[in-house]
Amino acid sequence: MNNVVITPVVVGVLDVNCYIISDLENKIAVVIDPGDEGEVILGEIQAKGCTLKAIINTHGHMDHIGANAYLKEKTNADIYIHSADSKMLIDAKENMSIYSGKSVISPKADYFLEDKQILKFGNIKLKVIHTPGHTQGCVSLRMGLFLFSGDTLFKKSIGRTDFVHGDYNQILSSIKKKLLTLDGQISVYPGHGEETTISYEKNNNPFV
Repeated sequence: MNNVVITPVVVGVLDVNCYIISDLENKIAVVIDPGDEGEVILGEIQAKGCTLKAIINTHGHMDHIGANAYLKEKTNADIYIHSADSKMLIDAKENMSIYSGKSVISPKADYFLEDKQILKFGNIKLKVIHTPGHTQGCVSLRMGLFLFSGDTLFKKSIGRTDFVHGDYNQILSSIKKKLLTLDGQISVYPGHGEETTISYEKNNNPFV
């Protein structure tokens, strides 16, 4: 992939899979779901000699946005999220951190993600797939034969829909119509837990 490297980093008490995508040729990086431990994330980026260009949130829950503020302050990278989840960045009740005893507040989004949008950062090319259900602004991101599914699709499971803004029928529709129709060889990198493939989930996920 033209010197593009994916580095997973598990962060926070809820073990969120944060993904750093580094373009080693152009020395730039983007980060998907920096949920916590901003110093660790930034250290990984700097160790590769890269500059952070974008912070991309697949949705607005506290465990996926917790290091936004730190990384924004240190790098001035642009923050991306779907408009339907944009209020979660700046409202501790909406992102549910108020219930954890620690209010998580992120800077506002610099850009809103849209379905079918293509994001390009050097050799990094991501296609946005709007996959509502876990939240209304949930997105998945495809990069070639890799899919970053956030909290929509997990190995043999799906995202919770019992939170505010969740919708069980909607998440099933998102998965069946937008994700499981993709190339079976695609590796799925979820927001929590082990990686999987589209083919494996078609054949083994009990929810779909």
